[in-house]
Amino acid sequence: MGATMRWKELALGLTSAVSMAPVALAQQSDWSYEASIYLFMPETETSLSTPMGTLDGTLSFSDALDNLDFAFMGAFSATNGRWSLLADYNYTDLSFSSDTPGPASSGLDTSFTTQYLSGYVGYRVYDDQAANVDIVGGFRWFSTETEFELQPGAAPGRRTTVDSSWTDPVIGARARIAFSDKWSGTGFVDYGGFRSGSETWQVLLTADYAINERWLIRGGYRYISFDHDIDGNDFKFDQSGPLLGATYRF
Repeated sequence: MGATMRWKELALGLTSAVSMAPVALAQQSDWSYEASIYLFMPETETSLSTPMGTLDGTLSFSDALDNLDFAFMGAFSATNGRWSLLADYNYTDLSFSSDTPGPASSGLDTSFTTQYLSGYVGYRVYDDQAANVDIVGGFRWFSTETEFELQPGAAPGRRTTVDSSWTDPVIGARARIAFSDKWSGTGFVDYGGFRSGSETWQVLLTADYAINERWLIRGGYRYISFDHDIDGNDFKFDQSGPLLGATYRF
């Protein structure tokens, strides 16, 4: 059995573990839940390295709102004792133009519809009144429809399209620290891929303010990265920037 098939089976196994965890914990009744929605206006970098050269589109944070067609970022968690289920989803529809070096092209137009979903099973390895730490394992699914269009210059223009999706296994950790009755901080880091030609990782840091027992406001920073081989071409996608969100606990 090839390495690619083994990793596909592992990713499917992790996905099954996430979906079956509620069944395994069904006899426990003390579930608590959190649902969050975020405004995430990141700097976005996407590139495709081909035998004909590298196409590299970059959208700065300051231009994100002007070029954004639609975006959504949400997260959900369910906790019971030391066990937890976590998920987050991001959808971005963007189109923008970038300068290109040299006279060969007069610019690069980039447009993409990208979405990614992460799901985890977590287990709390440390817990006291001031802090807690969870170890997590799961998957990240990524899908993109990206179009690069080089505008003509000294050389003719050309268009390249990427339409692909894949799933990577991921492992990570989440930590929460209480600074006061109202203020706390959350840190989340993960890494995945574990195979030649596919890698993903992210870092998420937030400062959290509890308005009351139900509602929190979160502000922070997120960096998420994807690097994947598509038909022998190296596709990269990175988003980084500030975020602002609200969480409802029930």
